[in-house]
Amino acid sequence: MCPGGRGRGARPRRVAHRLRRGGSTHGGEQYGGEQCCRGGGEQHYRRGRSGDAGEGGRAISTGGLLVVALVMAVGLVGVVLPVLPGLVLVWGAGLWWVIADGGGVGRWIVLALMTALFVIGALTKYVLPARATAGRGVPWPSLAIGAVCAIIGFFVVPVVGLLIGGVVGIYLAELVRLGDARAAGRTTWAAIVAFGVGVVVELAAGVAMVLVWLVGEFVA
Repeated sequence: MCPGGRGRGARPRRVAHRLRRGGSTHGGEQYGGEQCCRGGGEQHYRRGRSGDAGEGGRAISTGGLLVVALVMAVGLVGVVLPVLPGLVLVWGAGLWWVIADGGGVGRWIVLALMTALFVIGALTKYVLPARATAGRGVPWPSLAIGAVCAIIGFFVVPVVGLLIGGVVGIYLAELVRLGDARAAGRTTWAAIVAFGVGVVVELAAGVAMVLVWLVGEFVA
């Protein structure tokens, strides 16, 4: 009911009565008052619906989710082809998703799981090759020379030169150290295998991070 205590059913009859008596202005105001009352209620209802959606709904758009997925995909490629910081991109996309989507306990738990996987994958990338090559007698200086040659090779021949430069660098360093081509080949192969295992473990960590994000997107 609108102000004045009259119901909606009595309002049109009063307007018609005012029109017959020539009091259209007053009747129109009363009718308009009902319209105002109804309009105000509808606006209040719409504002309430909109406010509820803003508090419990999604803050990130579909386009934003596509950007997150794209950055994570690029990060996984960066793990296989070490041109970009793969796991860093995947984790950073997850962090941006949490912040852009309004946070929440569930989303922060998802990020915590992604962070744990990120740390495991990053440590494995460096620790596993070092332990594997240490048993074969490949010292850190040879690995460092291989890393420098990999960077140089990347600028000479993008992407492919990174891998070729790293292998050639380690082999030459081992050849100088050992003075035997066969022995240098064996230690270089051991370094390649250790690096490959590290990439596989890191890629598994990256895929697990993406899967955790997908589950969190549908659940959290």
